[in-house]
Amino acid sequence: MTLFEYLPVLIQIFLAVGMGVGILVASHIFGQRSVGGKIKDSPYECGLATEVKGETRYSVKFYVTAMLFILFDIDVVFLIPWVLTHRDLVAAGIPILGPMLFFTFILVAGLIYELKSGALEWEK
Repeated sequence: MTLFEYLPVLIQIFLAVGMGVGILVASHIFGQRSVGGKIKDSPYECGLATEVKGETRYSVKFYVTAMLFILFDIDVVFLIPWVLTHRDLVAAGIPILGPMLFFTFILVAGLIYELKSGALEWEK
């Protein structure tokens, strides 16, 4: 093997290192400077100073909705490959429809339970 075969990898390494160094140099040249540390030592460095406390409390409904969103995203992650390979699996004689219908039934039953229990209603 010659060095010429590794040329694209070396170019990418030099570009990555060059961009990193370039960003650091640009930040040092164009960055905001302060005399006596008045700007950099403040708790809020840019924009307007905040008027409220830093800790905002979120409702439990927010977290429940986020977890349900993740749950049904996982459902889509499992269903899309199944849809794309369903024809090949059937041609190979692999029974796939039953397990996937069971999987979908369990998720739909969970969604119905969440709707009945009011987990997605914000007004409560």
